[in-house]
Amino acid sequence: MIASMADQVATIRFAMLALLLICAGAAILLRYAIRRDRIVRRLRDAAAGSHRRADIDAASIFTSTTRMISMFGHSIAGSGLLSGRALDGIQKKLTGAGIRGGNAIGLFIASKIILMLLLPLATVAVLPAPGLSSGLGKLAVAAVIAAGLLLPDWFLRMVQNHYVAGVERGLPDVLDMLVMCTESGLSLEPAILRVGTEVRGVHPAVASELLLTAGELHILADSRIALENLGDRTGVAGLQRVARTLIQTLQYGTPLASTLRSLTAEMRQEMLTRFTERSGRLPALLTVVMIVFILPSLFLLIGGPAMIQVFRQFGK
Repeated sequence: MIASMADQVATIRFAMLALLLICAGAAILLRYAIRRDRIVRRLRDAAAGSHRRADIDAASIFTSTTRMISMFGHSIAGSGLLSGRALDGIQKKLTGAGIRGGNAIGLFIASKIILMLLLPLATVAVLPAPGLSSGLGKLAVAAVIAAGLLLPDWFLRMVQNHYVAGVERGLPDVLDMLVMCTESGLSLEPAILRVGTEVRGVHPAVASELLLTAGELHILADSRIALENLGDRTGVAGLQRVARTLIQTLQYGTPLASTLRSLTAEMRQEMLTRFTERSGRLPALLTVVMIVFILPSLFLLIGGPAMIQVFRQFGK
């Protein structure tokens, strides 16, 4: 028993030493990245003829740290530990949540690895040695490891739900603006670009999708690919319907304004139907609240004095 506890203490010390070495290496790399950013900024300022002082602020430190974490995640992704299908699934989830860029997948993978390592070490440091050697302590460490792996997925799912809700909330207004732009004589690509620019401050989720689609329409030779990407990125049913409608309009030459107007009317009606369904659920929800919170208090007020008198009679 004593030998096993000594082995566990030695394992904890080795893990803490490894963590200190990792932190020291990260600090050295961060210092190198900050120095490189300082040199790059000074060279840029000198080339532009500016004599401003190139101070390293909190934003540059955060950028350097993010770049380091992303490089670590990309090294894990390129090592072959994750299959191509898994990487494609992660990339699709990030795109569906509105998280785009070259560092996104690296940060996601690195966050899972870092949390999987740091949370168990913090748990081991907090728990005493006898509690760590027990079955409950081992179960707690295993649960913390699983939590470290699942926390980034939970956070990504929460961000994706918020992003999809923003897209669904702003889609009818965006379609109304597209109808006005097409009726004023704009074609599809300029209309999408103009609407995406105008609604950026009000509906940023839909605006980012429209601006990305406008860029793809400008670059790709086939407009159907860009419109299909618009429907497939987030998985929102409304965007998929809009993409299919626009593809059919381009394919068969139907009037764009009338098609978008009918689609906008359908989406408005569907939104009203959803609101009606939610309002129809209110009586049932209020019934549950009344049964759980109101009726017990009412029974106590009405039957409480009678029960007290009964208990007094039985006590005599």
